[in-house]
Amino acid sequence: MGLHENTLYRWVAEFKSNGAQAFPGSGQLKPEDKVLRTLQKRIRDLEEENEILKKAMHYFAKDRR
Repeated sequence: MGLHENTLYRWVAEFKSNGAQAFPGSGQLKPEDKVLRTLQKRIRDLEEENEILKKAMHYFAKDRR
């Protein structure tokens, strides 16, 4: 097959440790990676929302002067 022996050993070890989740492929993520990606997206969204609110606060503070 043209694969290095160590590659096969690594694949077997990963399959033994993660079972069916070892090679998610097709855009599927391991459950822990999916949770991490979801949390990172939530952080980005909240930071963007925070920036919008800061700008709005400065805008409305100018009107009160």
